Amino acid sequence: MDKLLTDPEWEKAQRGELYHAFVPELIAARDRCKQACDRFNASGYNTRRETVKLWRELTHDPRPLPPAAKTQEEDDALFARDPWVSAPIHADYGFNIFLADTAQLNFNSTFVDTCPIHIGARTLIGPNCSFYSGTHPLDPAVRNGTNGPELGKEINIGKDCWLGGNVIVLPGVTIGEGSTIGAGSVVTKDIPPFHVAAGNPAKILRKIPTQMDPSRQLESEVTAAKKKVKGEEATQGAESIMAKAVEQ
Repeated sequence: MDKLLTDPEWEKAQRGELYHAFVPELIAARDRCKQACDRFNASGYNTRRETVKLWRELTHDPRPLPPAAKTQEEDDALFARDPWVSAPIHADYGFNIFLADTAQLNFNSTFVDTCPIHIGARTLIGPNCSFYSGTHPLDPAVRNGTNGPELGKEINIGKDCWLGGNVIVLPGVTIGEGSTIGAGSVVTKDIPPFHVAAGNPAKILRKIPTQMDPSRQLESEVTAAKKKVKGEEATQGAESIMAKAVEQ
């Protein structure tokens, strides 16, 4: 795995540059992830310890499990802060998926984790949700099937969000803290904190009244504004890369 993380094509992908996914190291990494997904999905009913163990293997989380407790109840409590993940799960690489404390993934989640996908603490993800951090050039001559380059953009889902079933989140999207996305939505653009959005493409419907500490709410909104500016700069950079590829 160390070789994968330093592979030139992988490093390009993480920088948001055009890269080639069908090189031996990245093919091998996707194969390893598929095997890890198969183990997770085929495991059936498990103890909390076993589920966390399989999830950490899938995402290449190096933290060792704590020693087993005396009773099952006490042992389950050791993993109270770990994410809750329901099978089946589908991913390309696994180690670009980051779930914060007590985030929940309902069944049949899909991660095209070309670039990092972050899901915040206490966020709830409904069934059949998909997160696509990978994309392709629009020009078919540049795209060139599996022989052509690809591109990735990071996805960020804030704390305390709720995504209904069958939501799709596209590359480069940030969903702000405390927001709700209606079932079946396709999120193509950033959603600010504490808002409801729905539709295809998802559109902001209203702001969410919240009893959250106002200072925390303001801090989240300021952070989102800064990320938006940074994201716009990254998008302009990605568009420039794509334009140069077409010119070539």
